Amino acid sequence: MAEQKKVRFVIERQDGPDSAPYTQEFDVDYRPGLNVVAALMEIQKNPVTVDGKKVAPVVWECNCLEKVCGACMMVINGKARQACCSLVDNLEQPIRLQPARTFPVIRDLLIDRSVMFESLKRIQGWVEVDGTWEVKDAPIQNPYTAQTAYEISHCMTCGCCMEACPNVGPQSDFIGPSPTVQAYLFNLHPLGKFDAPKRLNALMEKGGITSCGNSQNCVQACPKNIKLTTYLAQLNRDVNKQALKNIFNH
Repeated sequence: MAEQKKVRFVIERQDGPDSAPYTQEFDVDYRPGLNVVAALMEIQKNPVTVDGKKVAPVVWECNCLEKVCGACMMVINGKARQACCSLVDNLEQPIRLQPARTFPVIRDLLIDRSVMFESLKRIQGWVEVDGTWEVKDAPIQNPYTAQTAYEISHCMTCGCCMEACPNVGPQSDFIGPSPTVQAYLFNLHPLGKFDAPKRLNALMEKGGITSCGNSQNCVQACPKNIKLTTYLAQLNRDVNKQALKNIFNH
């Protein structure tokens, strides 16, 4: 009988937010179609390292398992990506798993994305449902606006773009590409556009659009292929227009 093929995982672990990171290695039985999340589930069932040591199960986060929720984002072989759609067959081995350290690490591969949602508050990433606006007819969106909004709305707030961006982290106050582009999305909304000046003014502040260094890493990292750099450039134009309006009080 042929020996069962194994897949080696080198996992960077951390016992708590203030603990020092360390690595442990695990072997998982190979099977066709095996992805990283499925492998982590196998390790969770039997958390024994390659040297036979029984350890605590690896902690990570997942939900939909079909590249929709963004929860399972981690750094796989040095690149931020979704674990649920990262097939073992497409990865160089041993497969190295690390937490996305742009965000605070809670434990092992589990991270705290709260900063992204706090940034959405800053740019008012929502549409007011209560209130009145002076409109004559029902708003009609042109095809370009509808398609653009549809594309941006695919954002899962997974954080891949944040992890890839060299301007996001302790060295900068930049709120990051994902929350910034969400401002553009809500400015396109027929009702959201009424609050566009508030969002644009918020992006003029420290950590806003001017903190983007145009490295263009984000657009390459986005698992939903959102044209982040295109919308960041358009938003930068809108911010400049708003700044001129502020100067001339229009």
